[in-house]
Formats: sequence, C-alpha cells, structure tokens
Amino acid sequence: MEPVDVARELVLNRFPDASWALLTGSVLTAARTAGSDLDIVVMLPPGGTAHRESLRHQGWPVELFVQTPERLTEFLARELAARKPSTHRMLARGAVLFGDPGDLPARCAQVLADGPGPLPAQERDRMRYALTDLLDDLEHGTDPGERLVIAAAVWTEAARASLAFAGRWLSTGKWLLRELRELDPALAERWLAARDEPAAFAAEVLDRAGGPLFEGFNSIPSPGARTTVRGPRGRT
Repeated sequence: MEPVDVARELVLNRFPDASWALLTGSVLTAARTAGSDLDIVVMLPPGGTAHRESLRHQGWPVELFVQTPERLTEFLARELAARKPSTHRMLARGAVLFGDPGDLPARCAQVLADGPGPLPAQERDRMRYALTDLLDDLEHGTDPGERLVIAAAVWTEAARASLAFAGRWLSTGKWLLRELRELDPALAERWLAARDEPAAFAAEVLDRAGGPLFEGFNSIPSPGARTTVRGPRGRT
C-alpha cells in the first residue's frame, strides 16, 4: 500500500472521531528514504487528549501528532516565539487524508513564506554573546575531550546564528542544513566543511553581526519587554 493509504487506514481505525488528518514529512517528497516514517497530524474534537505517539504499522515507523484545536493554537504560537516552525511546516506541506482542515495549511504556508521577521536586538546580543563565549572556551580549552564537545557546540551555534541574524527560521538536525541551504547554498557548504575546525566560520558569522560581544552585555530587559530567565552558565 502507498504511504497515504497506510496512514489513512491507521488513523481511521485508531481515531474514528477525528475531525481531520494529514500525512506530512519527507515520505511525500524526493527526500524519502528507506527509513522515512509516516508523520501524521490528527485533529481531535475539542476536549480530546492531545499527545504524541510513536509506533509501527504495516512495516512503517509512524509518528502521530495528535492535536486538539486549543493545543494546536498553543503549539503554533510557541513556535513563532521560538522562531522554529516545525508544526507549521507539517501543516503547510501535508497531504490531507480525510476531513477538512480549512485554510489552516494555507495560513501556515504564508507564515513560512513571511519568515519570523527581524531578530529583536536583545536576542541578537544574546546570540552574539553566546557564540563569543563558546569561541573563548574553544580557544583556551586544554582538555581534548572538552574541546571536541565545545567545537561541536560552536559549529551548531554558528549555523543557528547565521540563520537568526539573517532573519530566517531556526531549526535543528537535518532542517538546520536545509534552512542554511535555502538561505545561501555556498554558506551551507562552507559550514559543512568547517565541522572539525569551526572557529573561523563562527568568527565570520560574528563579524557580519557586529563582532564578538562580551563587555557590556547584559540580559536586563527593556521596560515592558518579555524575557526568559536563564540560569547562570558554569565556567572554570
């Protein structure tokens, strides 16, 4: 059976009261591999129990993202605040299995196209400081194991900072590379090449954003601004 048929059968059997459902993810695209799973978004009526569940069905690995209208609204708002639109992508690029999600896929597609908007100045400074701090740790680290861990963090944070400073969506895993390639294919290739020695790439990212930031940085929000309180970062 085709992925769409398998997904539809599964949802109809497990969630007969669902309002609608859609199949999404790489299984619908040219990026599909032998290990691709069925990512399925299921909408329950109000009052249902939203949850995430992993299982196997007819040989397919399945990820179920079971939502209610209330929880989905919360998820989408949280993603926008974090500049990481995972659920928006699923909804915008899915194939409807049954029911009618209305204009939700189109609205999510528009959000993706519009982008997250300019990075707030305070968050920009926080990312500059974090990357500066990591580079300092990498430069002065002496323990080989710690240097490997720090270098991995520098490499990943440099990619995230590149996206954030460019006003693009953030992501993790394979989507981090996909977002970088969409922003600038040449930049993405240079990032990949810098995996083992990421300091120069990270320094370039910082220079484009105004340079390293340490002296003068503070996390005190401006009056009326919302902020997330973070614990102190340990240093030795």
